[in-house]
Amino acid sequence: MTEPRIARPRISRALDRLRSWLLDLADAFAATPESRTAAVSQNSVGVGIVGCGFVADFYAANFGLHPELRIIGCTDLDAERAAAFAARNGGKVYPALDELLADPSVEIVLNLTNPVSHFAVTKAALGAGKHVYSEKPLATDIARARELVALAASRSLTLASAPCSVLSESAHALRSAVRRGDIGTVRLAYAELDDGPIHRMDPDEWTSPAGTPWPWRDEFMVGCTVEHASYPLTWLVAAFGPVSSVTAFSTTIVTDKHPDLPGDQCGPDFSVASLRFASGLVARLTCSIVAPHDHSLQLIGDHGVLEVDECWHFGAPLTVRRFTALGLRAETYPWVTRHGWARGVFGISSRTSDLSPRPTWRRRLRRHEMDYALGVTELAASVREGRPCRLTAELALHVTEVSRAISDATEHGCSVAIKSSCSAFAD
Repeated sequence: MTEPRIARPRISRALDRLRSWLLDLADAFAATPESRTAAVSQNSVGVGIVGCGFVADFYAANFGLHPELRIIGCTDLDAERAAAFAARNGGKVYPALDELLADPSVEIVLNLTNPVSHFAVTKAALGAGKHVYSEKPLATDIARARELVALAASRSLTLASAPCSVLSESAHALRSAVRRGDIGTVRLAYAELDDGPIHRMDPDEWTSPAGTPWPWRDEFMVGCTVEHASYPLTWLVAAFGPVSSVTAFSTTIVTDKHPDLPGDQCGPDFSVASLRFASGLVARLTCSIVAPHDHSLQLIGDHGVLEVDECWHFGAPLTVRRFTALGLRAETYPWVTRHGWARGVFGISSRTSDLSPRPTWRRRLRRHEMDYALGVTELAASVREGRPCRLTAELALHVTEVSRAISDATEHGCSVAIKSSCSAFAD
């Protein structure tokens, strides 16, 4: 009896290694081909990168897709990390931020520092007369975010912030379907940003493809809502305009995420919020790093449902399901919804929208395909063309305020009126 009990874990570990190898093989096969790299344009915009950590590797990897961007140089508090980044991606290494800001060839500062440093770096860059693209959040508190927006406006500079997924093919298709009236008037939205129980996935071993460690400590301390709520929020605000009020609940469920991080330093790992938009839309947004992975966004209208199943994939399909009296009745039967053939028979299956992106099957294999440099490119184009950037400072401020309101709700919950505003995308 003892021998089989010993054998099972060995077999299980062997199967896990095989499954992991298969996932690695799929990732390698789906990797971006080098042929997508383009030569830098003669009219390119010079970019100075501040912060050469994990996310900087992903931005740099996508610069090759945008010949209008040119890396002038980088700086980091860790000089060795900055040197390694420059060796991989080109450009000079500046010993200090002031030296990067003093270089006239740097037109845009790309702020990829830790969240607690976003405000100071962006303020210094705007003070030096540079346009700024910042990783989210714009600042860790709304008062400082407002200060940055006011400073940019007073100096006629462009300030933009991630996430840029709102510029993706999938987000554009969703907005187009809404405005075309594919499901009638949209009344309700369900947005999920669940990343799975990250603390059980060995996050201190994660690295970028270039080998830079994932900043698990910062992620756990800031909390999942401030870090990630902006993804679905930006999509919704771009389609339906500003949020007028937030009623939310936020808490830390798992306090012992890592032996090197005291539980009282962990930010919220779960939040749920009901959002009322000025346009009349009501949305429910859930964020967690506890529940299983789910990055879906559903829009429910008078005549049906529009859905994108992965807001971190720029080519995720847009599906549509039309309501019928029979279909609405049939979906109350578990045996119907449980089987694909039955869903088809009773007309409750979704179909791919004609507006949906049509990525190659190789591209479909990618887990999270995000062109991180797309937002920087939009900012650069707006500067060169003398037009407003679609990723406005007001949008960044509004999303920051809503995210902060949700994260700060605590276990007692609260209802908060949102003071900032912005415009929906005109596309």
